[in-house]
Amino acid sequence: ISLPPNGMASIIKVFHKYSGQNCTLRKADLKALINNEMNHFIKKIKDKKILNQLFTDLDQNGDLEIDFKEFIALIAMVTSACHDIFNQNHKH
Repeated sequence: ISLPPNGMASIIKVFHKYSGQNCTLRKADLKALINNEMNHFIKKIKDKKILNQLFTDLDQNGDLEIDFKEFIALIAMVTSACHDIFNQNHKH
């Protein structure tokens, strides 16, 4: 199996589009990225509590920024959820 390079490149490009020169996401950056780029997979974030909880869950080192490795955890969670839905829809 080979992964298409454009899929990985897209993830990297989207991260850098919102992360700026520091290559990290702040809460507002994460919210904008999810609401603008991932709205096919995740509901738009409107509730500040949800954003705060997601950010805390992703910010593994507690530096109040999401680096690329921490961001990949979000991608993995969303991909896993999509996989589960895809599998359920194709079992019958």
